[in-house]
Amino acid sequence: MYTLIILFILISSYLLGLVVEILNIKVITTELPVEFHGYYDAEKYKRSQNYLKDNTCFKIIHSTVMLAGILLFIFSGIFNYIDQFARSFNYAEIITGLIFVAILFLITQVIDIPFSIYHTFVIENRYGFNRTTPKTFIADILKGWILTFIIGGILLSAIIWFFMVMGDWAWFWCWIGVTVFEMFLLFIAPVVIMPIFNKFTPLGNDELKQEIQTYADSQSFKLKGIFKIDASRRSTKSNAFFTGFGKYRRVALYDTLIKNHTITELVSILAHEIGHYKKNHFLKMIAVAIATNGLMFFILSLFINNLGLFSAFRMEETSIYASLLFFGFLYIPINMVLSILSNYISRKHEYEADLYAVNTYKEPEAFISALKKLSVDNLSNLSPHPLKVFLHYTHPPVLSRIRSIKKYKFVKNA
Repeated sequence: MYTLIILFILISSYLLGLVVEILNIKVITTELPVEFHGYYDAEKYKRSQNYLKDNTCFKIIHSTVMLAGILLFIFSGIFNYIDQFARSFNYAEIITGLIFVAILFLITQVIDIPFSIYHTFVIENRYGFNRTTPKTFIADILKGWILTFIIGGILLSAIIWFFMVMGDWAWFWCWIGVTVFEMFLLFIAPVVIMPIFNKFTPLGNDELKQEIQTYADSQSFKLKGIFKIDASRRSTKSNAFFTGFGKYRRVALYDTLIKNHTITELVSILAHEIGHYKKNHFLKMIAVAIATNGLMFFILSLFINNLGLFSAFRMEETSIYASLLFFGFLYIPINMVLSILSNYISRKHEYEADLYAVNTYKEPEAFISALKKLSVDNLSNLSPHPLKVFLHYTHPPVLSRIRSIKKYKFVKNA
């Protein structure tokens, strides 16, 4: 029964994703939205649609290969072979679990790296985005692996230990422990983890820095620092974000963003980000994530060492560490429902932050211009299918955001 349930979940999830991507391609239109006249010419707009098609085709091939790989692992008993190899060292369950998960992680990485290479050095290069050198690409992979082994190893060890010694309330202590650890990472990420991948340089543009600081002061919003990120080392795409909490809170601007936008546009983008803080969006989303984790660990506790579940994966012996992995397959539909809810809340927050920006900075034309430039520079899809938005988008489509802003009296001829 578990085999049939898992097969149904995997295949139906794959088919749903396939249908969504095909529908998203089918709604492509050659007619440029009136809002983007003067920003896109016909050739570049066609280029953005070709970029969407190439990425969609790539995504479908990637998901097909991954599904085939998972099915192969299930029916050939590879999970069991890896488990028996991990057990052959005769270590305690925590160490055995780390070996088991590490091997599976490395296998998936080996499968995934060729796709990453193709996406970075072929697709992104074809459309003029890629600036990643092979050296940077390899360094990013190795850094990511090291962080995964350290952070993931700590979390996995703690979860296994809790389920070994805490009995029926293990799920609760896992929930508390993971929540505390994730909050710790949120505080230290801006000053410890992010600089491993990017160089954060204090903003040297005095006029821009002063304008940002003036606006932040007007909103009683304290900043630890305003930094420029060397994002152009990897891509020409643009972005900006806030990160950290309290005294670790900092503004991060891509150097590509600074290059392509006016000071007023940049401050309007930062006003949007400040709006998220002022509206407590980050705290609300953290609360949602914490509640979601609690639900996940409780349901997980019901499937620890479940014989039927292990039989579905052709396993000879049960274990806590393998239970965590196999449970993930059963959790896919629950996670999808929760992510739809989370994405809906996130899109609502984006509208609220947009309106906060135009109501406080009072430069709606500049903000709309910034949104348009970001979309053009990143070759974003201007008209995604509603089902794609419903299932996957954390931000509303740019046209929806622009039209929402234009409803307000501040906007004249944007």
